[in-house]
Amino acid sequence: MSSVNIGVLISGGGSNLQAVIDDINAGVINGKIQVVISNKKDAYGLVRAKNHGIDAIYVDKRKFENNNDFNREIIKILEEKNVDLVILAGYLKILSEEFVKKYQSRIINIHPSLIPSFCGMGYYGRKVHEKVLEYGVKITGATVHFVDEGADTGSIILQEAVIVDDNETVDTLQKKVLEIEHKILPKAVQLYCDDKLEIKGRKVHVRN
Repeated sequence: MSSVNIGVLISGGGSNLQAVIDDINAGVINGKIQVVISNKKDAYGLVRAKNHGIDAIYVDKRKFENNNDFNREIIKILEEKNVDLVILAGYLKILSEEFVKKYQSRIINIHPSLIPSFCGMGYYGRKVHEKVLEYGVKITGATVHFVDEGADTGSIILQEAVIVDDNETVDTLQKKVLEIEHKILPKAVQLYCDDKLEIKGRKVHVRN
């Protein structure tokens, strides 16, 4: 089976990006990251990419008249790199409808909660964990899902839970969940690259 060309979109430190890079380098994932794109100039994920010889590109939204034009520039870069799979690894911008349609069922996102809880517009980063603690739930976790036109509404690929302790803080909870993210995002990418994922309605089945 031929290697899958991957493009990764980031906005921050890129620890999930690093987890994917590590599994590719270990031969676990049958794919190659062709480009890492960030909407933040100082995103450390760009440094991670460069350290591994991966093209790292900053796209400045302020140079575009609207969000659609901004997204078209990213699409253009992905097309130039012949990207088959797009990974959102801590990417904090909403993709345009045009973007989602072009890469239908080929965009994977990681979210730091058990969707459909604590997700959707406004739920990202530390805010998710703040809301988890505020609500008082006993279990949270992380979700990898395909991206559709909604916010965190696409078909779920993998989930894993963590216990919320009584003395939990945003920082300790974020660390717990991030460890899960580093596990299930590369696993979902591996399954995709091995052609093991099948979407039936809202459900994603893993083929043997």
